[in-house]
Amino acid sequence: MSPGAPQEGFLGEGEAVQDEAPQSPQEREEAGEQEDGVVEEEEEEEEEEKEAATHLPFAPSSELLDDTTTVDPSYTISLIRQLLPYGSNVEKEFSSHSDSIVYLLIANKTVQSKDPWEECGCILWDLAASKPQAELMMNNLVLEVLLANLHVTQSPRVKEICLGIMGNLACHESLVNAISLHYGLTATVVDQLFLDDSACLSETFRFLAAVLRSSASVSWAEALLPDEILSRVLWIVGNTLNSTLLEKGIDFLSTVIDNQDVTTILLQPLIKVGLIDHAVSLLASEIEKLSDEGKLDRSTSLDLILNFIEELSAIDSCSGVMSSSDQLIQVLESIVKLPDKFEVTSYCASVVIVLANLWQMENIFCLGSLTVGHVYEQCILQIMFLLALLLDSGLFIQSDLPFLEGLLDILPLVSDDKQARNALWCILACLLAQAQGIDTNSSSLEQFVSLLLGRFTLIKDDLESHRIGKQEWSAEDTYLKHGLSTSLRAICCVMEKWIEEKSPLGEEDSSLTENTLDNARKLLNYCQNYDL
Repeated sequence: MSPGAPQEGFLGEGEAVQDEAPQSPQEREEAGEQEDGVVEEEEEEEEEEKEAATHLPFAPSSELLDDTTTVDPSYTISLIRQLLPYGSNVEKEFSSHSDSIVYLLIANKTVQSKDPWEECGCILWDLAASKPQAELMMNNLVLEVLLANLHVTQSPRVKEICLGIMGNLACHESLVNAISLHYGLTATVVDQLFLDDSACLSETFRFLAAVLRSSASVSWAEALLPDEILSRVLWIVGNTLNSTLLEKGIDFLSTVIDNQDVTTILLQPLIKVGLIDHAVSLLASEIEKLSDEGKLDRSTSLDLILNFIEELSAIDSCSGVMSSSDQLIQVLESIVKLPDKFEVTSYCASVVIVLANLWQMENIFCLGSLTVGHVYEQCILQIMFLLALLLDSGLFIQSDLPFLEGLLDILPLVSDDKQARNALWCILACLLAQAQGIDTNSSSLEQFVSLLLGRFTLIKDDLESHRIGKQEWSAEDTYLKHGLSTSLRAICCVMEKWIEEKSPLGEEDSSLTENTLDNARKLLNYCQNYDL
């Protein structure tokens, strides 16, 4: 384990994220000199205690998370005792506990440190990731000790460590029910959502995400139902400037919509208190911060937010609300119109997932709702389906040719992604079909033809690189065939109309270059003769 920052892995039956205890600032500063000092100290103690009983505490810090390493139970129990709040009721209970009383005399020898409580707490935080150690801790009143600390301490660091230990304990499915049934624990944890410390809030969200993935999820979902709690959750996620807290908060919300039982309880109440508006505002704010002359830099926060928006868009009750958000449409459209799409490929992938789900393409092309799991496997999946909602005006093509241009520019980016390419041609079919209604004498027709001629190479390269025999069309290819045939017919219709209008004029039309009509005829001929 590397010191200095929380580490995460998938350990235990629950397969939930577990954290390694982070070092304090003082620990980071003194790490170098402490390492040598501790080694010398341990050697001295070893000499002094050669004749001590074999059950005395020992636990090399480099092996704390290794389940194959034996950590003496007395060491773990003595660490728990170090965390006891002075004079608390649980201190008496702990002292009378049969499993721990034999270790009372050695408790004070456990750790030499300027802050023994924090040192012991961080070691227990790490140990709790190990199932055998977690079970031992549960059998020796660790929850009582942690809750006692949460009730009496004003220290954010102490609260963070207690919540971190509980978060790792909750990652073991075999322990979750016992944790959830512990008197007063649920209310105490939920109360931590009203703290103002980002580290404490991060660990609270991590704990809640773990229990919502477990068999005890329903009872925890019910505990989170009050509007003031859900509103507080959304406020934290929407206002934090701490990247770790944002990550943990979004992971918690994603867990809510990933568990059907939890979704049934919490989704509508979350929508009621503004889930969609908060998510859209968060995305808009992130895009605004990262935009710089039409370019976006890589951002972990933006990836998290877009992935969460994708997950929401796959849920009918959410997509209905999202599709009416002008702000969301504008943000997604702005990403598609970026000139340097190769630099924001993953963002485009997320954008098109959202748009596909919001337009509910399953009703038209039977593609089905997509989820975040598809995104990075499929590169730029299913471009711009949401903005097809604007097609109802009948003026989309005429008024927003740059958007269509952006779609055509994405063709090379989805060349190796079958599902993404299929989806792109389906949406292009809808958009291109509208162009058939453009007035022959309008400037929009001129601009549209110019756009098609300028992107002829992209269209041709895509079609030529994906030729397949008629006997090789699969059921899935049927939707691609529909999109291609509709698109090519629409292009032919527009080009025929334009060529018929321009041919008699010849050189009389100063807007025609020498090769424009020839290029238009080549495009028309290619589309007419492309064999599906």
